[in-house]
Amino acid sequence: MNRMIKKAILPAGGLGTRFLPATKASPKEMLPIVDKPMIQYAVEEAQACGIEDFIIITGKHKRAIEDHFDSAFKLEESLKKSGKKKLLEEINRLNQLNFAYIRQREALGLGHAILCAKPFVKDEPFAVLLSDDIIDTDAHLLRDMINLYKEFESPVLALQKVPISEVNKYGIIDGTKEKDKIYRVNNLIEKPSAAEAPSDLAIIGRYILTPDLFGALEDVRPGKGGEIQLTDALSGLLKKRQIYGYLFTGKRYDAGDKLGYLKATVDLALKNTELSVAFKEYLVKTVEKIKTKQ
Repeated sequence: MNRMIKKAILPAGGLGTRFLPATKASPKEMLPIVDKPMIQYAVEEAQACGIEDFIIITGKHKRAIEDHFDSAFKLEESLKKSGKKKLLEEINRLNQLNFAYIRQREALGLGHAILCAKPFVKDEPFAVLLSDDIIDTDAHLLRDMINLYKEFESPVLALQKVPISEVNKYGIIDGTKEKDKIYRVNNLIEKPSAAEAPSDLAIIGRYILTPDLFGALEDVRPGKGGEIQLTDALSGLLKKRQIYGYLFTGKRYDAGDKLGYLKATVDLALKNTELSVAFKEYLVKTVEKIKTKQ
């Protein structure tokens, strides 16, 4: 099997209900975190790993995503004429990447969204990135997962320990620790109760998957919420081949949640060289005012 990961799938067909009314007509994936939409962080993360082909699974009211990654001739000419070279370079930095868009006609779950990409992926291994999981820009989660895939030639799931009270929000694995941060997956359960959860190891939004997953997705029946669950398909695939989990111990933001989105905005703004000093001063003053009022 080809061990090179050349393609990435970015599911973006969800309704974004947790951010209504902001997402009534605008994609959640296009909500800005500092000066870039959240989906661009995922694209740049994959690009840093040598991935150049992207398949974005969209839905209704998602045209803004296509426009964002397209060329903008009038804007580029305007920036050239006004001498704004740095901004021009910024909007053109992704021009060498290839984007394909597939419409997910119904929101039938993450598993269904990935299955929609089968004609483009064909028989290659591929990455899946959920763009509302923002990974700290100093971390190298996806790169580490790709290296692990090259070693084992098996699917690799990103894992993170979560409080037992939150296991019902995730797919949870039962795993055997092979070595530092690496687990052999024995079983997977989609959004179990605290009593049902076999561990506190949650699957987060980064995957390295193999093309035989598509057969498992085609066989799986709708699960919780009437959706085609990726976790259920991975459980089926597990009967045929080994799957590994990689424990991520760095910083991750659930930007699909309002509080997680705000945390990502604050922390990434503090890393922005143009904003960090002034923004930090503002935050310190704001906290001091709050303490004074208490």
